[in-house]
Order: sequence, then C-alpha cells, then structure tokens
Amino acid sequence: MILIVTMFIFSLTMSFSPGPVNMIIISSAAAHGFRKTFPFVSGATTGFTALLIFVCFGFYAAIEQHPLFFKYLNVAGAVFIMYQGYKIASSHPDLSLQKAETPDFIQGFLMQWFNPKAWTACASGAALFSDPATRTTVSVFIMIYFLVCYLSLASWAVLGDKVSMLLRSRQRIRTFNLLMGSSLIVTAGYMLCLPFLNHS
Repeated sequence: MILIVTMFIFSLTMSFSPGPVNMIIISSAAAHGFRKTFPFVSGATTGFTALLIFVCFGFYAAIEQHPLFFKYLNVAGAVFIMYQGYKIASSHPDLSLQKAETPDFIQGFLMQWFNPKAWTACASGAALFSDPATRTTVSVFIMIYFLVCYLSLASWAVLGDKVSMLLRSRQRIRTFNLLMGSSLIVTAGYMLCLPFLNHS
C-alpha cells in the first residue's frame, strides 16, 4: 500500500508541476476552450505513457550507458519548445476561434518525446519502481501514472478554460499569448544553459 501511495505522489508531482506541455495546454484552453484542447491532452498523455513503457522496459539501461544522450535531447527538446513558444507568442489575438490553429493529438504525443522533463520523469520512475525479478511493480506504476497524468493535464486545460473568461479583449489575449509564449522560450533557454550551469 505504501508503494502505491509513493507511486501516486511521484506521478502527481511530476505531472502537475509546471512544464512546457502544461503551458501549451493552458494557452490552448484559454484560446480554444477545454473541448478543442482535449485531443492535445490525450496525445500528451498517450505520448508520455508510450515513452514511460519504452524507458521502463529495457531502454533505461541503454540511457545509463550513454550519458551524452540527455545532452543531445536537451538541445533538440529546447529548440522544439522554443518553436512552440514562438508560435504562441506571435499568434494573432483573433477572437474568432474558428480561424485559430488548435494543437492536436499528434502534437501532444510528439511534444512529450521532445520534452526533457518527460524523459527525466520516465528515467526517475524506472529507477525507483523497476524490479528485475518481476514486471508487475513497474506495470502498476505505468497504469497509475497514466491515470494521474490524464487527470493532471486535464486540470490544466480546465484552468485555461476558466482563464478565457478574463480574456475579453484583443489586448488581453495578446498579452496572455506573449506571456505564455515567452515563458516557454525562457524555459527552453534555461534547458540549454543547464549543462553549463551544472559544470560551473
């Protein structure tokens, strides 16, 4: 029972804490509403779960033997997240939601595979809950994480949907887009600088 609670707390902490995916969800939900953002939420959850399965069942040992992998991932992920941030920051504050581009399932799925935070969560989870003697423990962990991740990301979408009530003018939408896009770009910049900060 204690192990199950530990898995739940770990999953909730990693899923609900702010990150690039969460920022895109809240930005999309504020612009398009919960329903149109839900495919992205589903894609992000499915993508993360697929990544978690990939890491837990064999790939974790390979990552440990190739420490440069995370450095290359950091650069690729940061560039991808910067691009997403630029798209949000430069988007036009069009009140007609039909004309706006909504992030879809595939984007949500791919976002997790380019997200260093997701890789770190998977690697940490694999290290904590993998048991060489049985696959049952890690399988339970994956199921718990799937449910917690889905609920957490959906909660961010609900929050974004509520924020939309405050965005009643073009100027407010523009400011919100700039804020969310800039946050993503700053996050990506921090990810690029992190290896140098760790060595200083």
